[in-house]
Amino acid sequence: MKEIAIIGGGGHSKVIQDIIQAGEQYKPVALLDDKYEALQQKGEFIFAPISDAVKLIEREVEFVVAVGNNRVRKRLAEKLAAERARFAVLIHPAAVISPSAVIEAGTVVMPGAVIQADTVIGRHAIINTAAVVEHDNRIEDFVHISPRAVLTGNVEAAEGAHIGAGAVVIPGKKIGPWSVVGAGSAVISDIPKEVTAAGTPARIIQPAQEGVRSKA
Repeated sequence: MKEIAIIGGGGHSKVIQDIIQAGEQYKPVALLDDKYEALQQKGEFIFAPISDAVKLIEREVEFVVAVGNNRVRKRLAEKLAAERARFAVLIHPAAVISPSAVIEAGTVVMPGAVIQADTVIGRHAIINTAAVVEHDNRIEDFVHISPRAVLTGNVEAAEGAHIGAGAVVIPGKKIGPWSVVGAGSAVISDIPKEVTAAGTPARIIQPAQEGVRSKA
């Protein structure tokens, strides 16, 4: 069984810890979060600040960045990658994944999610609970597909895009980098970069604010 360290101790992290337990592929050995001022050890398990990740990289422990905010997840993942960290792919056993789908390092797939044929999911993405990602989608790095969102065929979600809970994107549409689609929205036309779009049909309501509003 491989060893894994979890970066981030918030609510999103709790769900990822459940996925690790359900999968039985990894043994959690550390929870790293800057709320811990110094390393603490309970039995074999470590609680420590994120800076202590270097010690675990030397042990060839794999990592998952369990942070919901896309920009913060990118910053942490790139910092760890610069130290040559290796990242796990975590898929809950209750998810349905096509054999032809590609899922890259650092991505997490929650229970009940469906990823269909010839879809490509980039690095450090989140496919959240019961989300549906249909055939031939292109989901780039650091994207978050929220619970019960539906991306129909040939959808493209560029780096850092966030599709809100219950949103629907019709076939062939593109979501620009770092844009946010509001919960329950229906996307029937392309969404440009770095905006927030909401409604049925989705309309641009403001520049995207995720990196300002959200915290790690």
